[in-house]
Amino acid sequence: MKKYTHLILVGVILILTALLAGVLIFLKSQPPQPRAFQPIVEVAPFEPDSAVWGENFPNQYSSMLLTAENRADTEYGGSSGFSHLERDPRQVILFAGYPFSWEYNDDRGHAYALADVEATARVTASTHATCYSCKSSNNPALWAEMGREGYDALLFSEIAPRMEYSIGCANCHEAGTMRLIVTNPSLETAFEAQGIDWRNFSRQEMRTVVCANCHVEYYMVGEDKILTFPWANGTRIDQIIAYYDEIGFADWTYPGTGTPMLKAQHPEFEFFTAGSTHYEAGVACADCHMPYVRDGAAKYSSHNIHSPLFDPMAACGQCHTDVDYVVERVNVIQDQVFAAKIAAEDALIDAITALSVAAADPRADPVLLEQARRLHRRAQFMWDFVSAENSMGFHNPEYALSILTEVTNLARQAQMLAAQATGNLDLLQTGVYYTIDPPPAPASPP
Repeated sequence: MKKYTHLILVGVILILTALLAGVLIFLKSQPPQPRAFQPIVEVAPFEPDSAVWGENFPNQYSSMLLTAENRADTEYGGSSGFSHLERDPRQVILFAGYPFSWEYNDDRGHAYALADVEATARVTASTHATCYSCKSSNNPALWAEMGREGYDALLFSEIAPRMEYSIGCANCHEAGTMRLIVTNPSLETAFEAQGIDWRNFSRQEMRTVVCANCHVEYYMVGEDKILTFPWANGTRIDQIIAYYDEIGFADWTYPGTGTPMLKAQHPEFEFFTAGSTHYEAGVACADCHMPYVRDGAAKYSSHNIHSPLFDPMAACGQCHTDVDYVVERVNVIQDQVFAAKIAAEDALIDAITALSVAAADPRADPVLLEQARRLHRRAQFMWDFVSAENSMGFHNPEYALSILTEVTNLARQAQMLAAQATGNLDLLQTGVYYTIDPPPAPASPP
């Protein structure tokens, strides 16, 4: 009798397992369901005017409008549009020979993305439409109309008349279903190159992935300046540098040293997802920068996107009980990263100074000079990867500090190689920046 009982139990378990598997397969195969809301108006696919979406989602839309009122700064960032070159004149030296030495202002936020890119001194007559890619909710419709290649091949001035709205709903949401989607074709291409289908991500994962439509490292390929993410080897900094080295890419050549340089953009996605504590805990970008809030009985994600430090109770208090301690901890971390960043910049300027002198010396050993240039290129991109990332290291503190420590190491090695290449021990001088009086001012465009 026991034998039959065991067989029956096994049979029941197998049947239930098969039924459960069937249900899961069925659910997985179903198309995404629309969000549970009754639309007041029908939103057309790729609708660029967020006010139309706002008819159906007034709380989200009204909170998004508040981004236009964000003008305050935190200790290391914010929304005032301050000049990085004036706040830290070292960067005038670090970006010498590149447009970022003319003008490098902090981003003011989504509401001003379009106005700010159109006002920047870095846009010239030869600038391509590619530079509009992360600045307007008109883009998804334009990409659907002409494709990434057709869009990027146009000049900035040619696409400008079709840019009406700054960043908005269409940059992140699918009309009708309201689900979070990849809208930037360059992001989709980058995922495909890694064998990743973004449609398989959970909604919580997508609350980070949609930020990668814009908040990433990128470069432009060929005469048509095709927007491309350097993710073929992966998204870690060593993998990105290896990719650029493999294809021989450089943004500019540093004057005096002859170094083929790389300019980092705004790699928040790569930085946060590189094993950070919050990322590994399942926290999404939106949990902190777009926290859930309430309007009466309605719970919604605030679209007033800004630093969590401006409202730590809403941003941090949903997980942390002692918000004051959290804010204090953030300040300590950012102070540590900032100190390491300045030390790295000082080391880079010492290396640049030594390498410039060595490169001008006809007797210098060319092999040692080339080794020094490779170290200069790598070190400065690594520094910029942290500097251009908009969290002063907080998105991934251990990663930031490890990168900056290596920057100082590589820069000092480059400086020593320059001294060895010429046999000139005077090139080992440190603290060169502090001898410059007055401090360097932003360069004038040519």
